[in-house]
Amino acid sequence: MAFHTRSNSFPSRPHPIVQEVDEHLCRLRSSEVTSTSSSISHKLTGLQELHSCVDRLLQLPLAQQALAQEQNEKSTNELLDGSLRILDGCSSAKDALLQTKECVQDLQSIMRRRRGSESGALTTEVRKYLTSRKMVKKAIHKAMRNLKGSSFSSLNNDNETIAFVSTLRDVEAVTLSVFESLLSFISGPKSKPSGSWSLVSKFIHPKRVACEEETEANVFAQVDAALQSFIKTSKSDHKNADNQLDNLESCIQDQEEQLECLFRQLIKTRVSLLNILNH
Repeated sequence: MAFHTRSNSFPSRPHPIVQEVDEHLCRLRSSEVTSTSSSISHKLTGLQELHSCVDRLLQLPLAQQALAQEQNEKSTNELLDGSLRILDGCSSAKDALLQTKECVQDLQSIMRRRRGSESGALTTEVRKYLTSRKMVKKAIHKAMRNLKGSSFSSLNNDNETIAFVSTLRDVEAVTLSVFESLLSFISGPKSKPSGSWSLVSKFIHPKRVACEEETEANVFAQVDAALQSFIKTSKSDHKNADNQLDNLESCIQDQEEQLECLFRQLIKTRVSLLNILNH
């Protein structure tokens, strides 16, 4: 009697977790381009859900088998380097937020102690804050250059291995893109042209309109602008600056908490990947 067995070479239906990863990737790719506090928060939440899902994917025997069969040492190193680059991006964002928060709190403390005094007494402290912001921005720009990954090597393996490696590469690309958005948000949009050229440029370069809207929605940029105005106008009433600093501190607190949860998840995912590739 002849027995017919199903060939393992035929592609099976995608595992539900694989589909879930794809859905998270699609949502993050389609998220709004203009960065606001709420959109950044939404993206960070999406990243945490994505990497939690990736970690569950790496626990599947079929994923472990597929990745363990990857014989291309360059491709394997790329995956490990990519996961490390992701951790570095998260650490850079955490450092930028921490440095800015410390400067905000120092300035708030000084402004409260000197409330009602002449604005000239605060000008030096405000200048110190703006100088520290320049240092943070410089560190951010360096971190953003480091986020740029190298081109991936070609894959020469079975279809299942190629599929899993490609998925992890997509996860890396989307994650780094979100961190780039976050770092850009912390740094603040580039200063826009002033005067009549600004009006003309809106018609020539429509994208600049979106950039200006982003400036208005960026609490980091708002504080920078409020403090620069404080120095230029020398107004004794610094209520506006106080309010802007309070809003910024609240925004930083929320983003710090999200990044801390995400960082722990990223470490967990990297450990899972190391256990498979170094087995």
